[in-house]
Amino acid sequence: MRVVLQRVKEAKVEIAGQVNGQIKQGLLLLVGFTDGDGQAEIDYLARKIVNVRIFSDEADKLNLSLLDIGGEILSVSQFTLYAQVKKGNRPSFTEAQDPKLAQLNYEKFNQALASYGPKVATGVFGADMQVSLLNDGPVTIIYEA
Repeated sequence: MRVVLQRVKEAKVEIAGQVNGQIKQGLLLLVGFTDGDGQAEIDYLARKIVNVRIFSDEADKLNLSLLDIGGEILSVSQFTLYAQVKKGNRPSFTEAQDPKLAQLNYEKFNQALASYGPKVATGVFGADMQVSLLNDGPVTIIYEA
């Protein structure tokens, strides 16, 4: 499981010109799954993500978590995180998890995040989405489990 986390001032995902998910201050997550990923990886990364201390405190130190600031999450499925590009010029996605299982895991991941309390907005699994954000920092972290 891979998650690209970006700290944002705001973010939204649109599908066919309609806003599907939108947040104010918080985290934009691009989420991908590979073979073997399941509940253990989901639980581990959900806990890590909501507790990572990447928001500034009153002394301007990165010392506060999403939960501490009451931030929101925009979670977007992203199978291309498992693209293989070593050979040729066309990416291979054979390492991405089977779409049916990945969709189920994506839904479980979003539920796990929400169980900690933040608002969790989402894109639509498998849809052609346009994601826009106002990066805060920028602060970007790649998680793998």
